[in-house]
Amino acid sequence: MNTSRQSEDLPQSELPAGEEREVRRLDRVAIDGAPIAYVLVLAAVVAALAFIPIPISVVIGSGKNFPMSQSIYPLVGWLLGPVAGAVADGIGALVGVIVAPHTTTSAPATVLGAVLGGFAAGAMTVKERRAWWWAPLAGVFVIFYGLYAGRAVFINGAAARDVLLGSFINWSALLLFVLPTRVWFARLLAERDLKRIGIGLFGGTWIVAGLSHLATGTIVYAILNWASEYWLVFAPVAPLEHLVRCLVGAIIGTGAIAGLRATGLIKPTYAAY
Repeated sequence: MNTSRQSEDLPQSELPAGEEREVRRLDRVAIDGAPIAYVLVLAAVVAALAFIPIPISVVIGSGKNFPMSQSIYPLVGWLLGPVAGAVADGIGALVGVIVAPHTTTSAPATVLGAVLGGFAAGAMTVKERRAWWWAPLAGVFVIFYGLYAGRAVFINGAAARDVLLGSFINWSALLLFVLPTRVWFARLLAERDLKRIGIGLFGGTWIVAGLSHLATGTIVYAILNWASEYWLVFAPVAPLEHLVRCLVGAIIGTGAIAGLRATGLIKPTYAAY
């Protein structure tokens, strides 16, 4: 039966009338457009990687190795979006420090760094009405850096030059987050070429992991209050550690994005890939 033809044959007065409706797919079990199952799976991955150390870390000040989970905090935000990414990173980090407390110097610092890392990564890619989210977040990190470097210079008497050298990964990450490089790296994640995706993941991880490290380091520094001489120790080691963190994030992230595209799973509303 040709219903379209029947409608054309009806007199204008007999045609169905009423307000046009927009049909949307609603996922009741979701966090900000990301299925709750995705959030739980990625939280489990973060928790699992918290048990795998990368044995070169001295930067936090305690000489402990940093866990591989730090490398994927940004990736989780790009896969899920800012809110869901922050939740997944936070849950994963919390489970990690509860089950393996020896992996952290300060549990609150670790969880805070994870949450802010996931949120910052997601905020790099959101558009339209959320495109401004990065700005107040940048202000938060500026405050963190002021507390971090300010404590070193004005309370502990460290030389400003030494602090700048020792905190290079932090202020460079903040600068790249404020500049248009934030958008450039984020756009690369939507490319088809895996090499370009890898570049976006590496550069984006430098930004987000550096900001996450800043939030964590500010709290840990207030606890440990390491000697001023340590800043010059951090200067050559911190960038090397961060390069490894970014390389791990790029390798894992490229494989994850390629796999997700191949499987054709439903993409979260604010996913970057």
